[in-house]
Amino acid sequence: MDRKTYTAELAGLRELRAEITAAEKAVAAARKALDKLAAQRARRVTGLAGFEGAKADAIAKAAGLTLGDVVRLAPVLDPTPSAVRAVPEPVRAAPEPEQAAVVAEPQPDQQPQPEQQPQPEPDQQPQPEAEPAVAPALTRPAALAAEPPAATSPAATAPATAPATAPATPPATPPAPTSATTSGESAASVAPVAAVPHSVPDVGPRELPTVPEGPAGARFEAVTTGLLSKRPNFVQQARATVFLDAATGDLAVRDRVVRLDLGARTPGEILDAVLAAAPGTERVYITAGAPWHDGAERYSTLKDAVAAWLNTPSERWTTAVGAGRDRLAGHFVHQRQPVGRYAPAAAPDGDSTEIRSVGEWFDPDGADVVTVREAFKLLWQALRRHWDDVVLMGSPSQTGRDLWSRTVPVKGRFAGGYPVLSEELRGLLHATAGQGRTELILPPRVPAELPALVEYDRTFAYARHLWKSPVGTPQRITARAFATMTEAEQTKALMSCSHWNVRVTVPAGWEHVGLLPAPVTGDRAWVYPSEPGATFTTWAGGAEVHLALANHLGPWRIEVLGGLVWEDGKPLDDWGKRLKAAWADLTGLSRAHADERQRTAAYLASRAVRAVLLFGLGGFAQRPRLVSGTTPVGETLPAGVEILGQDGAVVTWQRQAGFSRDPYAHPEWAAFVWSGARAALLDMKYRQGKEVVGVAGALHARPGTVVYFGTDGIALTERQPWPYRGEPGDYLLKGHLSGPVPHPTGQEQYLRLRARGRAELAAARAAEPAARAAEPAAGGDR
Repeated sequence: MDRKTYTAELAGLRELRAEITAAEKAVAAARKALDKLAAQRARRVTGLAGFEGAKADAIAKAAGLTLGDVVRLAPVLDPTPSAVRAVPEPVRAAPEPEQAAVVAEPQPDQQPQPEQQPQPEPDQQPQPEAEPAVAPALTRPAALAAEPPAATSPAATAPATAPATAPATPPATPPAPTSATTSGESAASVAPVAAVPHSVPDVGPRELPTVPEGPAGARFEAVTTGLLSKRPNFVQQARATVFLDAATGDLAVRDRVVRLDLGARTPGEILDAVLAAAPGTERVYITAGAPWHDGAERYSTLKDAVAAWLNTPSERWTTAVGAGRDRLAGHFVHQRQPVGRYAPAAAPDGDSTEIRSVGEWFDPDGADVVTVREAFKLLWQALRRHWDDVVLMGSPSQTGRDLWSRTVPVKGRFAGGYPVLSEELRGLLHATAGQGRTELILPPRVPAELPALVEYDRTFAYARHLWKSPVGTPQRITARAFATMTEAEQTKALMSCSHWNVRVTVPAGWEHVGLLPAPVTGDRAWVYPSEPGATFTTWAGGAEVHLALANHLGPWRIEVLGGLVWEDGKPLDDWGKRLKAAWADLTGLSRAHADERQRTAAYLASRAVRAVLLFGLGGFAQRPRLVSGTTPVGETLPAGVEILGQDGAVVTWQRQAGFSRDPYAHPEWAAFVWSGARAALLDMKYRQGKEVVGVAGALHARPGTVVYFGTDGIALTERQPWPYRGEPGDYLLKGHLSGPVPHPTGQEQYLRLRARGRAELAAARAAEPAARAAEPAAGGDR
């Protein structure tokens, strides 16, 4: 071949390249169109299944599908007799053989075994298995991330449990009992953190669901038909509210305080006394005294005691049955923050009165009823500056959701409301997206005797993560699609509002805390493996996956098995900005006001704003609910209930209610914020414009110094040089307990040490002004 021929062949090759590129684009466009048509077909099939006379064979023929495809899309059409019908296959988890093939290289004396592939249906062509994509390390050459992991022990290659970690259940928005009411309740609860030894026989790996292949996966890229989060066209009605100290009998009503005789502090006696002093009262907040705990020692659980108190018989009062959509609302049974709903026995369908705990909003910490009432007044005034139609509802969760609904845009793309995701996709997010990180790290990863216990808390943490949220329906990213992306495209996908199914390997030589959650057995339990070589499969938000790849200590090996990527939007931004402004106003007032009572009230009101955001966000998650209620003795109980307690008049029960058809269900928003907050607990950057001017988070502390993670706080063995500007998300020094301190063996012991550390720091700060005042005199003596 001469030079001329070579040049001509090169030119022809370039032309062929252009034709191939055009053909690839055409194929991609056709595949996209085909996927869209297949999704439309799947939706139509499920729609036809709602017809009473629908037949699977007729629909299969019309749709060009097999009978099995139709039944998978619409199980209700399964013609198999129920007596011989197999249990439906659950949403598939990542196959184990593939895990084993990727986790470790075969040893020299072992031959890799071929994977068993399922046989295709007669009218289907077998599809090649998609290889998981190994995401590149974003701080190093991509080849480093693709290197096979170092040889590991069987214990390390199992879906890992961190041997020196105390597993914990995320503390907020659990599937806690909610009363059988459409308004929904929210109450804070803290799950216990149990200390565990190095071997944890009662904790094992837990499989998480994945998005199914084929037409069945179409529902995971869809919304619920006819369900939108719309702006309301009405104003909430305020309820006449009073504040009662059940320990002293003091009642704050309007601008006066009266002392009541509460008798035996039963619900009926409390309502009799309150209504006599303040006729027309619709809501009673208990600020102290917790009457629902009276006689708790007679019951096996605190919940039983609360249920018994709520249902104490009364001649003049009965359980409110509600009206309209709140029919059979009943009581809300919670260990520390219950809600009792009562109506006059003579008019059970009439007006009702609630008894609630002010602890839903904030810890009054000894504040009297006048201060608590003033806190609610300041809260309303602060919110009123940003919402003309604000009404404080019974709980911060209800209030937060109502305030958000009044920020739904009146023009633009979402003026008609934000669509609610399909039930399948909401179920996937519920199962795979946890909330806060709660973890007690045990020796030998930290010293058995701590030199100190230093607590940092992220101020108003979630407010920092509301500026961007997912909107619309997600695009599914398969392992094959992710592998074909450029590194820039992969980075952009991870930095978008996204949720990823990944296989994770802790790199050799890793000495710090774990970065990603690994599922273990138990109710929504997660651990954070950090042992080098540990491998596990999990779901995590894009912020966390990106941090694992791009942290300054070294990239982790991440294999992408699939993901969901949403369009970036701002559905929570306006809501968050208004709440942050109200919080900032109240925080400033709590520091600057000349009157001590007003300073305390402003501080409590600022905590209430935090609760509105925290529990309002949790309300979007819409976990499958436990509803509780009461039924008179002798009447038929609802199906599927669990009896909580019984007295001579009523039976108190609870049952799983599944996912409600709630127009404000947006677990994708809560999941994205929670993921960002977990990532910021490890690494947060302070910026001035685009310039990074400071860093904070666990990864910026020395290895072996982090003792505890608590949702939005960290405890360490030494102080850190982290800047604090008083802005949402900043790390505030909250406590310092001087050592030596014995390592806490569980959460209760840690909380006691934390309280001592906060008291010690407060005392040290109180002594500082006196010490500064004495300095000039001391200097004169010298």
